[in-house]
Amino acid sequence: MYDYIIIGGGIVGLSTGMELLSRFPEAKVTILEKESHVAAHQTGHNSGVIHSGIYYKPGSYKARLAKMGSESMTEFCREHGLEVDICGKVIVASEDFELPLLDNLYQRGLENGLGIRMIDHGELHEIEPHVNGKKAIHVPMAGIVNYKQVSEKMAEIITAKGGDILLNHKVLAIDETAQEVIVQTSKGEVRGAYYVNCGGLQSDRIAKLAGLKTDVKIVPFRGEYYMLKPEKSRLVKNLIYPVPNPNFPFLGVHFTRMINGSIDVGPNAVLSFKREGYKKTDLNVADLMEVVAYKGFWKLARKYMKEGVDEMIRSASKELFMKNVQKLMPDIQKDDIVPGPAGVRAQALKDDGSLVDDFFIVPSKRSIHVLNAPSPAATASIEIGKEIVRKMDGMFKMESAV
Repeated sequence: MYDYIIIGGGIVGLSTGMELLSRFPEAKVTILEKESHVAAHQTGHNSGVIHSGIYYKPGSYKARLAKMGSESMTEFCREHGLEVDICGKVIVASEDFELPLLDNLYQRGLENGLGIRMIDHGELHEIEPHVNGKKAIHVPMAGIVNYKQVSEKMAEIITAKGGDILLNHKVLAIDETAQEVIVQTSKGEVRGAYYVNCGGLQSDRIAKLAGLKTDVKIVPFRGEYYMLKPEKSRLVKNLIYPVPNPNFPFLGVHFTRMINGSIDVGPNAVLSFKREGYKKTDLNVADLMEVVAYKGFWKLARKYMKEGVDEMIRSASKELFMKNVQKLMPDIQKDDIVPGPAGVRAQALKDDGSLVDDFFIVPSKRSIHVLNAPSPAATASIEIGKEIVRKMDGMFKMESAV
């Protein structure tokens, strides 16, 4: 009998487990992970950026927890000897029509309490000599890390404090009674007082198993990257982002120096035909039909039809992808990039076709469900874990469980 069961061994689930054991050292905590290792999906396919929180609505979870999380994540890595580099990034306006958008983003960053600077063409070229830009926002607190390494360290901390991490435990059914939670898994039954759903790409399905009715569904979007050939990596010093397209809910093609020194270029954003589909050829008919049958998806598709089609074409055409690349970095040629990794974003979508644009945390009888935690959730993960435990403590009088 556990005090707390956490479903999902990604970085949010691990952060929650770590915080529970920090707050309640005598508690019996377990994490159920359906794969053979932690950080198998969103976390392990993350670009590794420590985000600042500049993009997000002031006062939102994302804005507040990303800002706090960038600091706590950096501190965690330094405390435990993990590689981390607070290298900074530039958000670049390369055309005149983008200048007002850049100004708006700068004001948002100031509202979010960030120590950012607006820089001109000359100063931009001192930071990133090969970028094509008229003006830019310099975000000095952005950085890079390996979130898989971070997750593995969190797992070590949890087990060292007496917590259990049960791998290859796929959740099949959940029964919340007045006294306890009974979770049926592929390896048998697990009982506890409370549980937290940190299922990521499967989080809405986990909630459904528990009988929780919500108006959201996870729609998977695959982000496909190229990589810059090593001999061309000198063209990108750190992190280079375009001004986001206000008509599309993703950040556009950017350039990311990874912690190992390689340079990722991308991503585009296309509907994945499988929830955990990291290749273009991946297909799960049940996953796809679930999306196609969802009315919210078609409302979203109508709203972003042009942008969505453009993303699909770029996915199929390296030449068209290069137009986005060369808008910011004209010196990069088609032969300079090769196919790279991909990740799948677990994006929650509402019945009315609107994207859930903040972290979405929903309580139930004896549980908390994290139903939307895409980027910047890895950056904010330590703070999300603290927020979840605060919510649980307020709702469930958790001291009685331990």
